[in-house]
Amino acid sequence: MDAVFKTVQGIFNYRVAGVLVQEGHILTHKSVNDSFWSLPGGRVKILEQAQYGLQREFQEELGVDVQIERLLWSVENFFKYNEDNFHEIGFYYQVSIDKNYEINTKPFYGIEGERLIYKWIPIAQLDEVELYPEFIKSEIKDISDYPKHIVVKDC
Repeated sequence: MDAVFKTVQGIFNYRVAGVLVQEGHILTHKSVNDSFWSLPGGRVKILEQAQYGLQREFQEELGVDVQIERLLWSVENFFKYNEDNFHEIGFYYQVSIDKNYEINTKPFYGIEGERLIYKWIPIAQLDEVELYPEFIKSEIKDISDYPKHIVVKDC
């Protein structure tokens, strides 16, 4: 069972995301129904460690094994999506994959079908892309040596 629940005030969500950078590109994804991109990952299950949840999500969505390098950001994200207020706790990890993994510069679907679209976006072009949470656009260009705690209040 995913660590997510709905209340009268809004939805609480516990999410992990992978920061996968290769050849100056970052891997992003979006729902086919959305106009914006985010980093791949998903909800952590009850009693599941965050790092294992992230590895599971990459395996389920893309069929790839990722190695967790380190925690980059812990994020309290408050936002509105589909008329619901969200309170999301997120852990963003730097991840790596087999060096033989080929970057596809065109959008593509994962192994789950046509629910999510993936795209490698050049980091130099992130300012031109609708990407959430928006802090990623600046933080990815100057990653700290230590994990950062970030609060995003968009609602």
